[in-house]
Amino acid sequence: MMKNSKVYPWVVVGLLWIVALLNYMDRQMLSTMQEAMGHDIVELQNAEAFGFLMSVFLWIYAVMSPVSGVIGDRLNRKWLIVGSLFVWSSVTLAMGFAQSYNQILVLRAVMGISEALYMPAALSLIADYHQGKSCSLAVGIHMTGLYCGQAVGGFGATVAAAFSWHTAFLGFGLVGVIYSLILIAFLHDKGRGREAASPAQLAAQQAAQQSANQPKESIWKAFPILFSSLAFGVILFYFAVLSLPGWATKNWLPTLFANSLDIPMSQAGPMSTITIAFSSFLGVIIGGVLSDKWVKVNLRGRVYTSAIGLSLTIPSLVLLGTSHDIVGVVSAGLLFGIGYGMFDTNNMPILCQFVSSKYRATAYGIMNMTGVVFGAIVTQLLGKLKDGGMDLGVSFACMGAVVAVAVILQLLFLKPTSDNME
Repeated sequence: MMKNSKVYPWVVVGLLWIVALLNYMDRQMLSTMQEAMGHDIVELQNAEAFGFLMSVFLWIYAVMSPVSGVIGDRLNRKWLIVGSLFVWSSVTLAMGFAQSYNQILVLRAVMGISEALYMPAALSLIADYHQGKSCSLAVGIHMTGLYCGQAVGGFGATVAAAFSWHTAFLGFGLVGVIYSLILIAFLHDKGRGREAASPAQLAAQQAAQQSANQPKESIWKAFPILFSSLAFGVILFYFAVLSLPGWATKNWLPTLFANSLDIPMSQAGPMSTITIAFSSFLGVIIGGVLSDKWVKVNLRGRVYTSAIGLSLTIPSLVLLGTSHDIVGVVSAGLLFGIGYGMFDTNNMPILCQFVSSKYRATAYGIMNMTGVVFGAIVTQLLGKLKDGGMDLGVSFACMGAVVAVAVILQLLFLKPTSDNME
C-alpha cells in the first residue's frame, strides 16, 4: 500500500501542503476586502471594528489551540485534519451569503474553532513521518503552503473588485469542501496504533480499553511537564514575541502597503501578500536545509538557524515603518519574509529536541494559543492606534526591539542534548 512506501512521508507533506494553503487563504482574504465589504456592511468602514473582527478569530483560535493539541495527541489526526478543513471551508462558503457585521463575526469565530484543530495535528503527524534528518525541510515545505495561501488570499480583493466579495468567499470555500472529501482517501495517520482507524473504531478501542480496566493517562498530565521545563518556557516566549509582527503583517500589511505607497487595496493586497509569501517560501527552504545540515555537526544548529531568522526581522520591521517608496517597502517585506520563514520552519523541530513525542501536539497547541493571544492583542491595538492618528509604520518599527530580546534569550537558554526526544 502507498502508506507503507518510502515516498509516502513526502506524499503526506504534499497532501497537507494543500490543506495549509487553504487554511491561510481562507483566513487571509478577509484582511484584503475591508474596502469592498464596507460598501455593503458599513461597520467595516471603521478600522477599530475591522480590527475587532480580525481579532475575534485570533481569540477563539487561541482558546482552542491547547484543546486541539490535547485532542491531537490522543485521537486520530487524519480525521481531525479532514473535519477541520471541511468545517472552515463551509464557513468560508457561508460568508458569501452574509449580510450583516454580526453574521460575519459569528462565522469568523466558528472559523477560529475549526482552524485551531489543524496545525498541532498536522505538524505532529509530519514530525512522526520525518524523524531525524528531514524534519526541518519537511516542516518547512509544509509551511510554504501557508505562505502561498496567504498570497492567494491577497487576491480576494482582486476577485471582489472584478466580481463581488460574495463570489470570492463562495468560490474559495467550495474548493476546500471538495478537497476535504478527496483527502479522506489518501491521508493516513501514523503510529500510536491508529493508522487506519475511523472514529467508530477509535470509540470501540477506547471502550475495550476501559472494560479491561487498563489505566489511562490523564489528559492534563502534559501541562505540568511542559511548564516545568525552562526550555519550553523560552520557546513559548520567543514564539509569542514574533507573533506580534507575524500577525500584524498578516492582518495589516495590505493596509500598510496601501498607505505607504498610496495605491488602491486591489493592488496593495496581492502585492503585500505575494511579497511575504514568496520571501517566506525562500526562508523556509533556506532555513530547513541549513538546519538539517547544521544539526548533524552541532545539536544547536536548529537553534542558531532560528536565531538568524529572528535577527533578520528586526531591521525589516524598522524599514517597513520608515519607507514610503516601492523599493524600500517591498525590500523590507522580502527581508521579513525570509527571516520569518527561517524561524517558522524550525519551531516544531526545535520543540522535538526538548519535548517528548507524546506531548508535542499539546505543546504546539499551547504555543499557538500564546502566539495567537499576542497576535489578537496587536491586531486590535493597531486598529485602535490607527483610528487615533498613529501611523501604522511607526507601530511596525517599534516591534523590532522586542524581537531583539527574544533572540538573546533563545541563544542563552536553548541547549539541546538530543535532536529527537522520545
